[in-house]
Amino acid sequence: MELTSSTRGDAGRPARRGIDAPRKVDWTDAVFALLLAAGAAFAFQRVGGIMNYYDKAILVGAVVVLAWLGWLWRPLRALMVAVAISGGLAVALYQGDLARAEQAFFLKYLLSSQSAILWMCSLFALATVCYWIGLIARSGTAAWLGTALTWSAVFAGLTGLLVRWHESYLLSPDIGYIPVSNLYEVFILFSLITALFYLYYERRYDTRSLGGFVLLVIASAVAFLLWYTFDRGAQQIQPLVPALQSWWMKLHVPANFIGYGTFSLAAMVAFAYLVKAHGKTTSWVRLAPLFVLGVLLAVEPMVFRQSGMPAYWMIYAGVAALIVGGILLGRRQLAERLPALEVLDDIMYKAIAVGFAFFTVATVLGALWAADAWGAYWQWDPKETWALIVWLNYAAWLHMRLIKGLRGNLAAYWALVGLLVTGFAFLGVNMFLSGLHSYGEL
Repeated sequence: MELTSSTRGDAGRPARRGIDAPRKVDWTDAVFALLLAAGAAFAFQRVGGIMNYYDKAILVGAVVVLAWLGWLWRPLRALMVAVAISGGLAVALYQGDLARAEQAFFLKYLLSSQSAILWMCSLFALATVCYWIGLIARSGTAAWLGTALTWSAVFAGLTGLLVRWHESYLLSPDIGYIPVSNLYEVFILFSLITALFYLYYERRYDTRSLGGFVLLVIASAVAFLLWYTFDRGAQQIQPLVPALQSWWMKLHVPANFIGYGTFSLAAMVAFAYLVKAHGKTTSWVRLAPLFVLGVLLAVEPMVFRQSGMPAYWMIYAGVAALIVGGILLGRRQLAERLPALEVLDDIMYKAIAVGFAFFTVATVLGALWAADAWGAYWQWDPKETWALIVWLNYAAWLHMRLIKGLRGNLAAYWALVGLLVTGFAFLGVNMFLSGLHSYGEL
């Protein structure tokens, strides 16, 4: 079959040429690198006294990595500059007093961590709606608005995390930490990473038709975040438990969630693949596995309910089932508007490959952290065991892909099941199995 969607974008637009071609370093890259270096120098000057050797090494490494990412994907440069400006403005408005979060107008309604994160949730929800309107109504304007809102949500979320980092130090220098330590913070991180990888692939393949699918998993994370905020008060900054007071966390957690984010993206692209593959299927028996998997993935956050079935989760489960059922009912029309199967397969493969690489790094870093904290690299703790299961699952997927030529519906279903396994490793283990990682419980 001809790879039509890799050469032409949505609505017959010519795809961007040369987006994968190597780009020479120009003066703008040098200026951006200098800005990053200046920011690092400012950080050293302001907080260098409370940074250890490892913190300083991570900061220097971050400058190099961010400069490279800015060269690789130019939109990231504008995003990073905008986040630096908004974060700097928030720091200036605080004037060293955390109480100003409820006193200063811009902090209270825009730039305090909680305000920015709630804006992120709202923007992600609106982006999801716009992407689906764009896909169903073939509206380029709505789809473009979905992209703009997704970028805005990422900006708001990154600003929120950056300001939360500052707020933790305003509470006390002894409490201050990088905000990737609890479920509230890592759900935000997961949403941002998944969105950024999607935006990269959206630009690379010049198609916005996958936005509605990918943002469904982010919308699910947002639903959990809202419940976690208003039901559990999870937005409150708490001191770290001793096991998390380590510089290893700054490396292990981001690497881990790049894996989780790209695995989730691959699963949602796999769902789109199966919708397109079943575009002309009339038998609901053949569609039943896809419906069941879709609903299971959608309602997985329900394991976090306190007891019984609160109204919030009942409504969530009902809406999720209706969305999955509606997508399958409209599969014929949606199939016509999705990219070619080869393109969907390629995105799915590349997302899993990237996720597997980072998840491997995260697992190695986790073992080194465990040796530092507990004196052993591996103890068959439930979290470690399920991390190994996740790693073996995607290692097998990639092996079958590269050695046996795994393609088609089987690969897509496997990617969907893989996300169920990953979701249990991330969420379920902490809820149902006790172990060394029990500090991750709600």
